[in-house]
Amino acid sequence: MPESRKDAIANLAGFPAPHSEPIKGWEEYLREGNQFLATANNAYTQRKEPFTTAILYNLVAMAIEKLIMALLMKNGKLPYNHTMHDLVEAIDEFLPGELEGLGAELKAWDGFQDICDIESYSITPPTMGQIGGMLTLALEVQARVMHSVIDR
Repeated sequence: MPESRKDAIANLAGFPAPHSEPIKGWEEYLREGNQFLATANNAYTQRKEPFTTAILYNLVAMAIEKLIMALLMKNGKLPYNHTMHDLVEAIDEFLPGELEGLGAELKAWDGFQDICDIESYSITPPTMGQIGGMLTLALEVQARVMHSVIDR
């Protein structure tokens, strides 16, 4: 894995890179992320009626958030916020290469729900076809996260 910018700067300055301890609870985030993703995947596959595209989107987004948080927490790091953009940026900053090739697509998910500003929020439910693509991407993120937490 390539050396992070902070590690490179620290090494140039003659100081060892700081070591971060895992943040307590990362295993729970990992378990919950896997559960959210399994629920979304099963509901999508079985086309269960109560699971609208808006609900499926939220389940998949929660799965991604929990999985990325687990990886960050295992490495003693936290994002600045919890939008997809912020989660991807935190991974790129602290664990470069972990989501290589997936970041732009994940960041685009923020366009479906912009709920940070209570006065100007917007929600655009995805199509069922988009949900299928999101699940494929989420399963790839899950595979990478599981590989990373086992290897670290």
